[in-house]
Amino acid sequence: MKMSYRNTLLITVCLLLIFPIGPTAHAATQQHNFYNVIMQDGADPWVYKHTDGYYYFTKTTGGNVTIWKSRNLTTVDAAPTTVVETGCCNIWAPELHYIHGAWYIYYAKDDGDNVNHRMYVMENTSPDPTQGTWQYKGQITDPTNKWAIDGTVLEVGGQLYFIWSGWEGDTDVRQNLYIARMSNPWTIGSHRVEIARPTYSWETNHSPHVNEGPQVIIRNGVINLVYSASGSWTNDYCLGLITASTSSDLLNPASWTKRSQPIFRSGNGLFGPGHHSFTKSPDGTEDWMLYHTAKYDNAGWNREIRMQKFSWNADNTPNLGVPVNPNVPIALPSGEAPHIRYEGEEGVFGGTARAAASPNGSGGAKAGYIDTADSFAQYTVHVPSAGEYILLARTANGTAGGGWSHLLLSVNGGPSSQFHITNKGWENWTLSTARIHLNAGENTIRFTKGEGYGEIDFFDIKPAN
Repeated sequence: MKMSYRNTLLITVCLLLIFPIGPTAHAATQQHNFYNVIMQDGADPWVYKHTDGYYYFTKTTGGNVTIWKSRNLTTVDAAPTTVVETGCCNIWAPELHYIHGAWYIYYAKDDGDNVNHRMYVMENTSPDPTQGTWQYKGQITDPTNKWAIDGTVLEVGGQLYFIWSGWEGDTDVRQNLYIARMSNPWTIGSHRVEIARPTYSWETNHSPHVNEGPQVIIRNGVINLVYSASGSWTNDYCLGLITASTSSDLLNPASWTKRSQPIFRSGNGLFGPGHHSFTKSPDGTEDWMLYHTAKYDNAGWNREIRMQKFSWNADNTPNLGVPVNPNVPIALPSGEAPHIRYEGEEGVFGGTARAAASPNGSGGAKAGYIDTADSFAQYTVHVPSAGEYILLARTANGTAGGGWSHLLLSVNGGPSSQFHITNKGWENWTLSTARIHLNAGENTIRFTKGEGYGEIDFFDIKPAN
């Protein structure tokens, strides 16, 4: 079909607006949303919002306890870290609590043999848990000294309680939830009491049967103990709920009531959500939940960390909904400053790199085909003042073989650094982050070919402080 000059010119102009070529000052947009991955790798997230305005975050790192310190929830991945050495081995699900003017880390470890997993505690009296000295307080156990993981602390009426997941005997048949009274933040002062065991079909569909990852949140006198159930290595991993009244005898099993159905499970193309943590938005007006999911269908223990806002039911129990659609933006936590966004498809490209259509991309397009040594995607970024900034990019990696990839990131022609991207498949977007220094005014950010392959949907720029 013959096309008129006028129509050809119109189409050309439209394409240039969508996919500009040549040197250009790229349009930045102010965005009050994010896409729901906050860490592209990890499991068992725990976050504590302290009175100093910072979020202190931990997750399972395996060989130590690592603490991230961040002003915002969405930038936790790029926050400064402090490593607390714990000794061998298999350090699981650490939690950081501030109790009676001191910091405590509760964590599970063993000697290299899972059958010897037990709970331990460390103390730090510094106002900032990333400063000062962590003192080893030893094992925290009840008189049975059975297998124990996932310990957390509940305080009701000035009394501390320890809640954890453990074995009834000495073999891995099932994991029950236990509670005991504490005499101080590092000592259990009563016998353990079983308050839940896997009984429903959605808790017993894999072997061993599992109740684990207990977390508590109290509302109007109702203690909500939300726990993880089923096999953590499966798509069936989910969250259940047990409730009790703050006025009841918490060491009486009859005080606790378990719901017959899970309250949070796989959905919207996300699998095995579980082992969560509750927190507040920066301004304290919203309730948020951090949790991990499998990176893809049947990914097993290959997991990532997500978060979303939740509401409350009329009976003062949490309404967690379903995992939010990973390809639909959600509002930033209330009180968090907006992000400045640059769309990947609006770059200046070299080599084989180019803009391409993206079914799950934020604007229906992405920067891709950064496939050869001379390939690059380059962006002009403006900031009002010089300083340290956080770059948060929505990235994808479907490199054959399933391994991590990285692009090479350079700022203002400086040395390149590796910009890592986990492998989840193309169009299954994740989050890659970096801390960078920008000059006041105009800056040049360039992504070039590294190891494997990667694509960029967009990237956000946010002041680090």
